[in-house]
Amino acid sequence: MNLRIETQANDQKSNKSEAGLKAKSDMKIIREPKIYLIAKQQMSHEELQRFMDDHGVKWESDSNIAAEVITESSGRICYMSFAKPRPGGNEAYLEHIKESGHGSVLEHAVWNFVVTGVSRSLTHELVRHRAGFAYSQLSQRYVDESVAEYVEPDIIAEDPELHDIWLKAITEMHQAYIQLAEKLTQNLKGQSAAPMPQGNAVRSNTEIRKMARQSARSILPNATETKISVTANARALRHFMEQRGSRYAEPEIRKLANKFLELLQIESPHLFGDYEKEYLPDGTFEIQTKYKKV
Repeated sequence: MNLRIETQANDQKSNKSEAGLKAKSDMKIIREPKIYLIAKQQMSHEELQRFMDDHGVKWESDSNIAAEVITESSGRICYMSFAKPRPGGNEAYLEHIKESGHGSVLEHAVWNFVVTGVSRSLTHELVRHRAGFAYSQLSQRYVDESVAEYVEPDIIAEDPELHDIWLKAITEMHQAYIQLAEKLTQNLKGQSAAPMPQGNAVRSNTEIRKMARQSARSILPNATETKISVTANARALRHFMEQRGSRYAEPEIRKLANKFLELLQIESPHLFGDYEKEYLPDGTFEIQTKYKKV
């Protein structure tokens, strides 16, 4: 079996026996999610200046991050409070927004991500976050899973005996998927070649592949890796990180919440800088803030 295991350096804790497990194609085991920030907002300073000129006000943010300027200007429009900004600039203004719970202002800041290296078990939880989120996920009906990737829980990966049990089960299900997809494709092609009832068109190869994969995928486990495009605003992301960064959250999604926080504290420290991490016994971190449910 061509087995590839993606881990961080400190995950290489033991040599695990995988001899005798055969597969027709590559199978990759993943233990760390990845987030790609593919798009973020841009400011039109000229249009913001035109708005202020039209209304006889002067103001300039000290932040050069579009999400932070958009959030501050949107909050100031609520009261037209441009003339006498409080000391401390953008950071102090957004701190006050979080302190006062004026969370709707944070909905104006938006990012676009691609998340990979996560299980379908995780995305079943992720897509429950609806308000302020948009999703587009990898289709198992159209995408061939014979070259598959699977996400292994850390608590299993750290124990050689548990890892071997898990790997054996995953390999058997992976093989079953390949066999089912191949046999279903053959059967459907045979049916398509036979005379069809009057009025029924001959199935195309694309339709046959889709029908085979959509049935064969029933054997795939929750551990199957998936990719998902995520668009979210700052308020929704804060809610997600507080919910899924909790010590009571499932460890895989807590790990993802921490990766979102690491990225967003770099991208927008004034919107996410209030969060702190507390180390947990399982090696992950709980996300905490004094400004909850903004």
